[in-house]
Amino acid sequence: MSEKKIIQKHPLAIRWFHWINFPVLAVMIWSGMLIYWANDVYRLGWGDTTVLKFFPDSFNKALNIPFRLAEGMSLHFVFMWLFAINGLAYVLYLLFSKEYKLIFPNKRSLKEAWLVLLHDLHIKKGLPPQKKYNAAQRIAYTGVIFMGLGSLLTGLAIFKPIQFGSLCWLLGGYEWARAEHFILTLLFCLFFLVHIIQVALAGWNNFAAMIRGFETKKIPPVIATEENAATAATENTASN
Repeated sequence: MSEKKIIQKHPLAIRWFHWINFPVLAVMIWSGMLIYWANDVYRLGWGDTTVLKFFPDSFNKALNIPFRLAEGMSLHFVFMWLFAINGLAYVLYLLFSKEYKLIFPNKRSLKEAWLVLLHDLHIKKGLPPQKKYNAAQRIAYTGVIFMGLGSLLTGLAIFKPIQFGSLCWLLGGYEWARAEHFILTLLFCLFFLVHIIQVALAGWNNFAAMIRGFETKKIPPVIATEENAATAATENTASN
């Protein structure tokens, strides 16, 4: 009969930052949609041809979005501060705890991320050596940090274009800053979608680790016996 081994995975601080950020970002996206409704100028297409409009009237009405601009702005600006404070605390924790060494990409990350992608698409069987986070996760999680910073800066630029005139100018002007803010929001939605799918595919044990901080791993009987024997030998040596 196989035994189970407890593997420590996520520190308490990382779990707190994660579970605070998830609902805060969700409210930011939702309230942003209430704001965007008042001036929905973006679409995919060319000339007079529209392939995709962000967002169709039917979509807005189904989610009860129209005529809630004031509500959206009040929610957005309150949760903006929570998003900024939580993000700053997270980055500072990564730096001071040295946890960034496990998350930030290294010189091999691009090549290894490609191998991870091929493996996930069932094109390649082998995987490069895996640590706490694989190369694709390192790039994605680091990218999210910069996306958060970009969302904050572009948000400030379009919220106060006069007071933050220099910032607005650096971002290309008000219209460019607004478009950049919108694109970053779409990227966050895409990240949400991919992240949830990956969590579902990884299984309950991986999800539970983000709640309790550890995951359990089954050890084959032979390995478990060898580990027990090694532990017993170590204890006997220490007692002698």
